[in-house]
Amino acid sequence: MWLREAGADQRTAAISAMAEAVVAASPAILDANAEDLEAARAAGLAPNMLDRLALDPGRLAGVAQAVREIAAIPDPVAKEMARWTRPNGLDIARVRTPIGVLAVIYEARPNVTADAAALCLRSGNAVILRGGSEGLRTNLALHRALVQGLEAAGAPADCIQLVPTVDRDAVGLILQGLGGAVDLVIPRGGKGLVARVRAEARVAVLGHLEGLCHTYVHAAADPAKARAIVVDAKMRRTSVCGSTETLLIDAAVAPALLPALAADLEAAGCALRGDPSARALVPAMAEATEADWTTEYLAPILSVRVVDGVEAAAAHIATYGSGHTDAIVTEDAAAAARFTAAVDSAIVLVNASTQFADGGEFGFGAEIGIATDKLHARGPVGAEQLTTYKYVVRGTGQVRG
Repeated sequence: MWLREAGADQRTAAISAMAEAVVAASPAILDANAEDLEAARAAGLAPNMLDRLALDPGRLAGVAQAVREIAAIPDPVAKEMARWTRPNGLDIARVRTPIGVLAVIYEARPNVTADAAALCLRSGNAVILRGGSEGLRTNLALHRALVQGLEAAGAPADCIQLVPTVDRDAVGLILQGLGGAVDLVIPRGGKGLVARVRAEARVAVLGHLEGLCHTYVHAAADPAKARAIVVDAKMRRTSVCGSTETLLIDAAVAPALLPALAADLEAAGCALRGDPSARALVPAMAEATEADWTTEYLAPILSVRVVDGVEAAAAHIATYGSGHTDAIVTEDAAAAARFTAAVDSAIVLVNASTQFADGGEFGFGAEIGIATDKLHARGPVGAEQLTTYKYVVRGTGQVRG
């Protein structure tokens, strides 16, 4: 009951204390992460997963800063979303309220441990965290710090719980709902994890599908802007779900612009796989197969297709995309409007890198994931998206009669 009844200031104090506890425990957390990384390398974990798992002093400082930012954002609990009065005098308010107990199941990323804990506390929810086996030591060390922060602020330690085992049966028990204790499951990981959660869950699931993100360079794109955006969208960090996996370029500008884009990407270490039209312009490009259009590489590999106009770009995205994040680069406002209307993804950008698909960049402090479902929440899932609502109706003795 503490989570529902505590005031916003109490939750803020607890989240702030958690951030400082992470800073204080940094040496122990980094030592635990080094052990996890050593074991993961020995086990042959893929490079993109190693990158997601790895912490260094800078990244860990970023984790603590994200928690501080969550402490600073407006508290959504009990916020009135709308209020109106009926002709009979009834005063009706729609008010944000916590969902209840959330279970977050994730792979590799230890920052999710802190982000999810802080966002759930901000939104008045209890959370059960189940990280991947590759990061167990790191997650345990982070969880100890977070609980120390809770206790220092006078909050119950049980608000944030971590499954301390790598036994896969633990996931199965969570997906069954733990006897009605779990209200919502949030998976954050690869296609296999999400598929298992969707198949086995007996409680509501907030989905996060793979990031098959596209950047479309329109005929009216500014060439310099397009070159900067495309390289950043692919290569800033290839292991994140907002990394562009397919470049779509308009046939009207491809002869002049695609060779320059290819040179920029190859200079940054990116391998290219193109359709026949793209390879005709850049012969060194490898041939793209049908599977490339549906592959989330999470690596320095980019598929390239030449398309004829906004409608063709939108059609490709509708066919192969995952509804995550897609972008257009153009100076034509009408083309941008057609693209944003036609592309039904959780995040649609105009003249910006898909790497902005991130709750911190949206001002949410952090995120639990990018929701690609169409119900309840879409895009970065922050504290506000982790609430539901109820109606509070105030009368003066009204009866229906």
